[in-house]
Amino acid sequence: MINLTIDNKPVVVKKGITILEAASSVGVHIPTLCYMKLDDMNIENKPGGCRVCVVEVKGRRNLAPACCTEVAEGMDISTHSIRAINARRTVVELILSDHPPDCLVCAKSGDCELQDMAHNLGIREIHYKGEQSTYREDTSPAITREIDKCIMCRRCEMMCNEVQTVGVLSAINRGFDSVVSPAFEMNLDHSVCTYCGQCVAVCPTGALTEVDETGKVIKALSDPNKTVVVQTAPAVRAALGEEFGMEAGTLVTGKLVSALKRLGFDYVFDTDFAADLTIMEEGTELLSRLEKFLGGDKEVKLPILTSCCPAWVKFFEHQFPEMLEIPSTARSPQQMFGSIAKTYFAEKLGKKRDDLVVVSIMPCVAKKYECGRDEFKVDDNPDVDHAITTRELAALVKLANIEFEKLPNEDFDHPLGESTGAGVIFGTTGGVIEAAVRTAYELHTGKDLPRLDFEELRGMEGLRQATIDFNGLPIKIGIAHGLGNARKLLEEIQAGKSEFHAIEIMSCPGGCIGGGGQPYHHGDAEVIKKRQMAIYQEDKNKVLRKSHENPYIIKLYEEFLGKPMSEKAHHLLHTKYFDRKN
Repeated sequence: MINLTIDNKPVVVKKGITILEAASSVGVHIPTLCYMKLDDMNIENKPGGCRVCVVEVKGRRNLAPACCTEVAEGMDISTHSIRAINARRTVVELILSDHPPDCLVCAKSGDCELQDMAHNLGIREIHYKGEQSTYREDTSPAITREIDKCIMCRRCEMMCNEVQTVGVLSAINRGFDSVVSPAFEMNLDHSVCTYCGQCVAVCPTGALTEVDETGKVIKALSDPNKTVVVQTAPAVRAALGEEFGMEAGTLVTGKLVSALKRLGFDYVFDTDFAADLTIMEEGTELLSRLEKFLGGDKEVKLPILTSCCPAWVKFFEHQFPEMLEIPSTARSPQQMFGSIAKTYFAEKLGKKRDDLVVVSIMPCVAKKYECGRDEFKVDDNPDVDHAITTRELAALVKLANIEFEKLPNEDFDHPLGESTGAGVIFGTTGGVIEAAVRTAYELHTGKDLPRLDFEELRGMEGLRQATIDFNGLPIKIGIAHGLGNARKLLEEIQAGKSEFHAIEIMSCPGGCIGGGGQPYHHGDAEVIKKRQMAIYQEDKNKVLRKSHENPYIIKLYEEFLGKPMSEKAHHLLHTKYFDRKN
């Protein structure tokens, strides 16, 4: 511990920390732009590039960047001296002098850290006029890059390279022309980008945003000739309330349904129904592979890998194409829902496939890309027409002048709105494999589970493992969230060192609750943990908590699909993967 003074107050702090951390520990806020700390992953972005966090240290000629200057014994620090304030204002004015002034039409307006910084510093005029850098806009299936708005904080670069290990974004060019971009300024859709959206989640300005599809949804809702069906993912109900001032982790399931009905959707269904369906297919596939393996078939592909996350799918298609036969062939719940909605449900309504518009509310940016994949289309008509994020839904609710907080709780419609607790926990890391275990155990043993909560599969550690006893058969399970952690498990499989029978992988930190389309949490690990607690609470609130006990799933197989992994089920609910390395 060392002694120092911060704003004329003597404090004692731990040796080796930065001025920024020392100030924060005693409740002093120093503004930052480029700095970001992700406590749950023990990762810091502190390039010291923006110089917004400069402070005055007595006896030091120049101002010190607080994010990357270590404290020392006897330091006398002024965090908000006139000299420091003047420097910050100058820095932000210089950033603004090379920044588009189109805040009125910017997707990040109202949630832009640069905008907030200018307001907090009282900047009303930019004294530095000069040339502005200009770059072309790049719109991919999921992410829009408006690089004129890039301030070179390099947070996106940290997420892409250090956390996700995808390696798409980096600083290119020199001096005035420098910017964060894919190599050679190529388009995102020409790169190995997975569209996980974690770059979008940490970008402080409007340089990186999701592709906005709310206009298309409004157009569909306005068309009297279309029946518009909506599905909503489990993680959405644990985060949407944050957009309306509610505490993180507030469950808003009933209000969410009510809002969607008021927006004019003809049927409001739950992606959790399709999550239960996914478990029936994926769980059966897991047991089939295990039985073959235990029967002596050494060609069987183990461990089986979950396939619900489109960013993770695109990651292994690009980075590990030699392993395309290992992941489950089961489609994601989003795509299973779309396929069933435009076949089984359309038949029940007496409608043609083209008469239905299926909209998804997702915590994920990559879902926009997924529903556009060619293998999920029939005669160029997609199973899911539009995917919008939690943030986009919040914008629609506000646009429609709906007082979300005052809405009554309403129930999902049937038949595709009924779900179990197993479907709900798909929204958090460890949830998919726990849901699979609940069903696979009973299908394999023919016995009731002795317990429903598998605590050993839960948590926030990036890599986890557990062994579950299937009545004398030990099943070894691996769990990873964040693509950097997924890479470690895949490299073990590649090297023949993996002993797992099944592995769950989710692209985003925390799983879907930390998805790139969720309300911005600005690296606050507590927000993610509260969302996770909400997911598990929703599971406990359910009367049914095992996917194979969902009566509407049972009826779907009896009336339409036959049985899990049947020819019809394989055609409608399974997929294949592609080598994208070249």
